This record gives sequence, structure tokens and C-alpha cells, in this order.
Amino acid sequence: MKLCLEKELESLKEMTVSQLQRKYAEVFGEPTRAHNKPFLWKRIAWRLQMQAEGDISERARKRAEQLAREEDLRIRAPKGAFAPSSPADKARTVVLPFKPAKRDERLPAPGTMLGRIYKGRRVEVEVLEKGFRFKGRNYPTLTAVAQEITGTHWNGYEFFGLRKRADS
Repeated sequence: MKLCLEKELESLKEMTVSQLQRKYAEVFGEPTRAHNKPFLWKRIAWRLQMQAEGDISERARKRAEQLAREEDLRIRAPKGAFAPSSPADKARTVVLPFKPAKRDERLPAPGTMLGRIYKGRRVEVEVLEKGFRFKGRNYPTLTAVAQEITGTHWNGYEFFGLRKRADS
């Protein structure tokens, strides 16, 4: 049995990406969108080995779940973790003033409509305080709007003809 599995794993190394994708669908019962040959090879090899030799024990699975419990993971440090601990530290603490993010100088005022002709049709986008509105949907960037319109990646400022000002 083990020799047969080793031969099958070796044959995977010789397969093309499209052959590996078909093998993945066969082994997992669902298609993959991955095109990375080493990734596909590793996933298929793992699955074949698991089918031949068995999965990890239930005890190991429970321990892994215990270790990876989401509520135990910290995204931020606890409150006060970096607070000054002594009066001398407090004296040296410098509070920097908050500066709001500058609005890009290439953008016109909120409420302005940006327009252009693309493939024979007029497209218009409304400039919002934060983001843009196109066809009733809000977008965070002009690039996202340009990509929605064209179907490919475009620099939004270039697409709508907003260039840096000459006086800057």
C-alpha cells in the first residue's frame, strides 16, 4: 500500500497545473481556483496520505481547536499595557496632536460629478466626503470605480483625468 502511494505522489510531480487541478477536483470532490503547482501538489499529497493512512486523532484535533480558539487570540495589547509606569515616565510622555488625514488635492469638493466617455457611453461618478458613488453604490476609491467600469485595473485619477496640479 505504501509503495503504491509513493508512486502516486511521484506521478503528481510530473503533472501540469491543469492536470493537478483535475486531480484536486477528483480527490476533494470540488474544483479549485488555485494555479500554484507546489500548493496543489502539497494539498493533493496531504489528502491522499490522509485517505491511505488516516486523519489526525480526535484528541489531536481537539487540542488544535483549543490552541486556536479565537477568543484567546489578541488583536490589540491590553489597555494600559504601554502606559507609563512611574511618575518619571509620565513626565517624559509626549502627547502628539492628532492630525486628520489630508484630502487628496486632486479631488474636487464633495458633491462634484466626475464624468468621462468610455467605450461610447458617458459614465459619471459623484465625489463624496469619504469615497465615491457610481450607479447607486459607494466605492472607497476612484480606482475601485474605474475597475468596476472597465473590468480591469486602472488608476482612478488617470481614468478620470485628475492630474497633479502644476503649482505643487
